[in-house]
Amino acid sequence: MKPIRWTPHALQNLADREIDRSFAEATLNEPEFSVPDPPGRQVLMRRYFDGLLQQEMLLRMIIEEAASETVVVTVYKTSQIDRYVKGLAP
Repeated sequence: MKPIRWTPHALQNLADREIDRSFAEATLNEPEFSVPDPPGRQVLMRRYFDGLLQQEMLLRMIIEEAASETVVVTVYKTSQIDRYVKGLAP
Protein backbone atom coordinates (compact mmCIF):
# COMPACT_ATOMS: atom_id res chain seq x y z
CA MET A 1 0.00 0.00 0.00
CA LYS A 2 1.21 3.49 -0.86
CA PRO A 3 1.88 6.05 1.86
CA ILE A 4 -1.08 8.26 2.76
CA ARG A 5 -0.75 12.04 2.99
CA TRP A 6 -3.50 14.04 4.67
CA THR A 7 -3.84 17.61 3.44
CA PRO A 8 -4.16 20.30 6.12
CA HIS A 9 -7.71 20.87 4.85
CA ALA A 10 -8.66 17.21 5.43
CA LEU A 11 -7.14 17.22 8.92
CA GLN A 12 -8.97 20.44 9.78
CA ASN A 13 -12.25 18.92 8.57
CA LEU A 14 -11.73 15.93 10.86
CA ALA A 15 -11.42 18.30 13.81
CA ASP A 16 -14.10 20.81 12.81
CA ARG A 17 -16.71 18.19 11.95
CA GLU A 18 -15.83 15.94 14.90
CA ILE A 19 -15.03 12.94 12.71
CA ASP A 20 -13.12 10.14 14.39
CA ARG A 21 -9.95 9.56 12.38
CA SER A 22 -10.37 5.80 12.78
CA PHE A 23 -13.66 6.04 10.81
CA ALA A 24 -11.87 7.98 8.08
CA GLU A 25 -9.05 5.43 7.95
CA ALA A 26 -11.59 2.58 7.76
CA THR A 27 -13.25 4.35 4.82
CA LEU A 28 -9.88 4.74 3.13
CA ASN A 29 -8.88 1.11 3.69
CA GLU A 30 -12.27 -0.54 3.09
CA PRO A 31 -14.74 1.79 1.36
CA GLU A 32 -18.30 0.62 1.00
CA PHE A 33 -18.69 2.65 -2.20
CA SER A 34 -16.14 4.13 -4.60
CA VAL A 35 -16.97 6.58 -7.40
CA PRO A 36 -14.61 8.30 -9.84
CA ASP A 37 -14.59 12.10 -9.57
CA PRO A 38 -12.78 13.61 -12.55
CA PRO A 39 -10.24 14.92 -13.00
CA GLY A 40 -8.11 12.30 -11.29
CA ARG A 41 -9.98 12.02 -8.01
CA GLN A 42 -11.94 9.28 -6.30
CA VAL A 43 -14.81 9.56 -3.81
CA LEU A 44 -14.73 6.87 -1.14
CA MET A 45 -17.83 6.40 1.03
CA ARG A 46 -18.80 4.34 4.03
CA ARG A 47 -21.84 4.32 6.30
CA TYR A 48 -21.33 4.38 10.06
CA PHE A 49 -23.22 5.16 13.26
CA ASP A 50 -22.23 8.57 14.63
CA GLY A 51 -22.29 8.38 18.43
CA LEU A 52 -22.37 12.17 18.84
CA LEU A 53 -25.35 12.66 16.56
CA GLN A 54 -26.94 9.31 17.45
CA GLN A 55 -27.72 8.46 13.83
CA GLU A 56 -26.38 6.70 10.79
CA MET A 57 -24.15 8.93 8.69
CA LEU A 58 -22.22 8.62 5.45
CA LEU A 59 -18.55 9.50 5.51
CA ARG A 60 -17.31 10.86 2.18
CA MET A 61 -13.63 11.13 1.41
CA ILE A 62 -12.09 12.70 -1.68
CA ILE A 63 -8.70 11.27 -2.59
CA GLU A 64 -6.13 11.65 -5.35
CA GLU A 65 -3.98 8.70 -6.33
CA ALA A 66 -0.45 9.72 -7.23
CA ALA A 67 2.26 7.32 -8.35
CA SER A 68 4.02 7.47 -5.00
CA GLU A 69 1.22 8.28 -2.53
CA THR A 70 -2.49 8.55 -1.82
CA VAL A 71 -3.55 12.10 -0.95
CA VAL A 72 -6.64 12.68 1.21
CA VAL A 73 -7.99 15.98 -0.12
CA THR A 74 -11.04 16.35 2.11
CA VAL A 75 -13.39 14.38 4.31
CA TYR A 76 -16.88 15.12 5.56
CA LYS A 77 -19.98 13.40 6.89
CA THR A 78 -23.58 13.73 5.75
CA SER A 79 -26.94 12.39 6.82
CA GLN A 80 -28.15 12.47 3.19
CA ILE A 81 -27.12 8.88 2.57
CA ASP A 82 -29.69 8.07 -0.15
CA ARG A 83 -28.66 11.14 -2.13
CA TYR A 84 -25.13 9.82 -2.56
CA VAL A 85 -25.53 6.03 -2.70
CA LYS A 86 -28.77 5.68 -4.67
CA GLY A 87 -28.10 3.31 -7.53
CA LEU A 88 -24.61 2.35 -6.34
CA ALA A 89 -23.65 -1.21 -5.55
CA PRO A 90 -21.30 -1.86 -2.63
